[in-house]
Amino acid sequence: MKKTYITTMPNHIGAFLKASECFAQLGVNITRVSYNKAVDSHTLFIDAEGSEEQLKAADDRLAEIGYLQTATAEKAIVLLEFHLRDIPGSVTEVLRLIHAFRLNISYISSQENGTDYQAFKMGLFVEDEATLQAFLAEVETLCPVRAVNYNHAAKVYDNSIFYRSFVSGLMQSMGLPEDCRDGLLVHSNLIMQILDEQGSSPYKTFESISKFAELLAACRGEAFSPRITRHKLAENTQLTLIEPPCGSNTAILESCGETLFIDCGYALYRREMEALFQKLLPDWPGMKKRIFITHADVDHCGLLPLFDEIYASEKTRECLALEYAEGNGFREKNPLHKPYVSICKTLTRYRPPQPEKVCGLWGGPEEQEAPLAQTGFFRFGEMYFEVYQGKGGHLAGETVLVDYGHHVAFTGDIYIHIHGMTREQADYNRYAPVLMTAVDTDPALCALERQAILQRLGAGQWRIFGAHGGPKTYSLQAETEK
Repeated sequence: MKKTYITTMPNHIGAFLKASECFAQLGVNITRVSYNKAVDSHTLFIDAEGSEEQLKAADDRLAEIGYLQTATAEKAIVLLEFHLRDIPGSVTEVLRLIHAFRLNISYISSQENGTDYQAFKMGLFVEDEATLQAFLAEVETLCPVRAVNYNHAAKVYDNSIFYRSFVSGLMQSMGLPEDCRDGLLVHSNLIMQILDEQGSSPYKTFESISKFAELLAACRGEAFSPRITRHKLAENTQLTLIEPPCGSNTAILESCGETLFIDCGYALYRREMEALFQKLLPDWPGMKKRIFITHADVDHCGLLPLFDEIYASEKTRECLALEYAEGNGFREKNPLHKPYVSICKTLTRYRPPQPEKVCGLWGGPEEQEAPLAQTGFFRFGEMYFEVYQGKGGHLAGETVLVDYGHHVAFTGDIYIHIHGMTREQADYNRYAPVLMTAVDTDPALCALERQAILQRLGAGQWRIFGAHGGPKTYSLQAETEK
């Protein structure tokens, strides 16, 4: 049995030794440790492996020595900016007041600026809200003071209990419950550790996570404004393409009185998307809801619980079943991708569909050699698709639909129209490659799959619908992309 401990330790010699001795005495093996004083001088993450009884004993032992964080802890770092006159001794009275309230200073920065005043910044470690409010009431009789949100400042001003403050900001912006805290703490640390070992600045990592969450949150409610376009694919077939600022496109294919969805975006936007479906499809509440999934990434599968029938490749069905049973799909098998995907699932409130709703229609070869292999056929109304499965360059189970009669292809994330994205889509798509190190499981293989898709297209003018960005026209005769 494995468990991650998020410990708060005193910043002095022998602190980790004391924790290590607790585990050693109980026969618990430490499998991972992460501590970066430049990020947080108190928080240390320990992955431990042992029996359920051993880990329970470790819980008790660490709690006894005061190393375990609690959800109710009010300790925090507050960055304050004091507006002081630029004269000798102006800061003295403020320091005396800080001393009187027994507040610990974790950061100080000030420099003259050619005016009669200085902006004197100090990070104060406070243990409860009441003490902070009492201090602010008194210090305001000495000088103007304001609080600065150091998580969003130009640089990080403090390195004590940073993780808890950082995750609290994520939870507040996304409206998440308290039981999400530990998962966000652990996986934020894992991303930092992975990228730090690759030479990336820890603070750039945390800034990327924050920006990613901000983009997700900024598009909710009345701010949800996807680009919507309509495309006639055949005499009795039209496609409505919904491109949200964040997450995958949702394509609604209507043919001969039938409706099929292709991919469905983030669960975070369920309310907004349902309102849009109702507007576009008046019979939405009572209709039989069917969907095809190009692959099992969280940004493509968020609304799957809304649907009655889910069509997918056999490997995609397997991935969704794993998520339902164990919480982890194919992405989480990759240690470089697991932290980001776990954070993404938490922030977007992802829940996998019930396995019995998923129809795995296309199995593919046991050992696929070619980058792209035909696995079957799929008829929908006027459309007759040949079904191809990628070898797993982006994600195992990835599927492509090609209708040769109408020159239409749905390519998921294997082939997307990068230059056809809106500005908001481009901003959103900047962060996954940073936080996952690469969005593809095997980038070189995915490049071969993209080439294979184009090689499969016959002569004529094609419309390629990727899962991000607008459609792309491709002319084989001219051998150029338009």
